[in-house]
Amino acid sequence: MDDVERADQIEEVVTPVLRDHGLQLVDLEWRALRPRSVLRLFVDKPGGVGIGDCERASREIGDVLDAAALIEGTYDLEVSSPGLDRQLRKDREFRWALGKQVQCWVAGGQEFRGRLVDVDAARLTLDHDGERVEVARERVTKAKLEAEVPWPRRPAV
Repeated sequence: MDDVERADQIEEVVTPVLRDHGLQLVDLEWRALRPRSVLRLFVDKPGGVGIGDCERASREIGDVLDAAALIEGTYDLEVSSPGLDRQLRKDREFRWALGKQVQCWVAGGQEFRGRLVDVDAARLTLDHDGERVEVARERVTKAKLEAEVPWPRRPAV
């Protein structure tokens, strides 16, 4: 079984547990390493995820994974929030980021910022101060969340 298949099986097992805790899976990273593999789950919920949420989910997920016997040998399980300025790569991450402020760079160096209002296979649609901006997905070289903070930002120097 390759790493992608293993990650898909792990996702199938952990998703109901996360749902029971009111959490949404944002991303899953599986790294089969020797002597110890690493499973990272990035989770979120409305209002944000806290340390207690991660601890509770981690304990139960560890038990469920051990019972399912999907992972051979020893592994480290890390459950955390996605972070304030998370890079967005996968479709699931873009769907999770709907309604959030994002920053995108496209081939040629152009940069776009705005609230992500729509995602599909061909494009990202941003709302930048009331103006809709469509960015072709094939041109996006990097995209990330912009941390939204309750204080004014200083201009870049």
